[in-house]
Amino acid sequence: MNFILDFTWYNVILFLFVLTVLVYFHELGHYWVARRNNVRVEVFSIGFGPEIFGWTNKAGTRWKISAIPLGGYVKMLGQSDLPEEGEDEKPLSEEDKPFSFSNKTLAQRAAIVVAGPLANFILAVVLFAGLIMTVGTPHHYAGVGNVMENSAAAVAGIKVGDRIVDIDGEKVTWFSDLVRIVSVKPGVPLKITILRDQAEITLAATPKAKARTDEDGKTVEIGLLGVRFDPQQAEYERQPPWTATWMGIRQTYALTENIFSYLGEMISGNRGAEDLGGPLRIAQLSGQMARAGIDDLIFFMAALSVNLGLINLFPIPLLDGGHLMFFAAEAIRGRPLNARIQEYGFRLGLILVLILMVFATWNDLVHLRVIEFIKDLIT
Repeated sequence: MNFILDFTWYNVILFLFVLTVLVYFHELGHYWVARRNNVRVEVFSIGFGPEIFGWTNKAGTRWKISAIPLGGYVKMLGQSDLPEEGEDEKPLSEEDKPFSFSNKTLAQRAAIVVAGPLANFILAVVLFAGLIMTVGTPHHYAGVGNVMENSAAAVAGIKVGDRIVDIDGEKVTWFSDLVRIVSVKPGVPLKITILRDQAEITLAATPKAKARTDEDGKTVEIGLLGVRFDPQQAEYERQPPWTATWMGIRQTYALTENIFSYLGEMISGNRGAEDLGGPLRIAQLSGQMARAGIDDLIFFMAALSVNLGLINLFPIPLLDGGHLMFFAAEAIRGRPLNARIQEYGFRLGLILVLILMVFATWNDLVHLRVIEFIKDLIT
């Protein structure tokens, strides 16, 4: 019953808060660029289904909160996801055509579509930068968080929780100091002084040699002690806005690379798909991150924002990437794809998205042991 105890109103509220923020910024990207290109936006909705409450602004846009809080959309004049949706609508008047999405140039339409995912990436950069400015970046002490099996550290008797303070008479404060000293002494016996339970102990360790390729393409030997830093033993340093922004961009880029790497390993069969999570897992993690601290929750939101931006750029009809794929075909052909082809494409995209949602939800049920719990109830 752990999954039931873990799913409280607290998790649900946090999940809805996180999802609403990410969806709002995504749709705001579409909305802002559409308005800059003089496109009339008819609806800006957080959620799907019947309207719970809303209001209409001076530009004629209906801003609303809808009953099913699992996404959102922006409806623009002259835009529909399925071509046949517009068949029963009245043709656009000559007065309305200048404000229609479908009557804008290819570049304008592409800019409006790509603005949603781009807004998610910008949000991630802002959140990462905010954390770096207020919480800071960790500067890790030479604390031992992990000792690899059969490594030089394991043979020497170094243990998790130890803090290395001296190597061959050279003072060590940061983990980077440890790496700098050890890496240039492969196979050289070293006297390592550690701090354990407030007492200094001196051990002998010989870093193992490992061949690596340097920046010039040359093969060099480096020394490895076989330890990883302890994330709990760190000093946090706040960064100025310009540095934090650059670091936020780098963090967003690195996370994007990691996601592509994971997808590549999954497609090649080198990694399973069990880590793919859906709304239940997100709700669980939202609660866990919030309990760990507001900074962990903000980091989680930034990571989710990158995921949302990337997913929407996948070349699947119905997603933003699918629209961009059709626009690319239009640019090559010089005219839009046949309406029937687009219709079938959007229907296929809908099926693929539904399959992905079902698969992710099934992963959630297995991960949270819901299936096992139900089996116990009926057996």
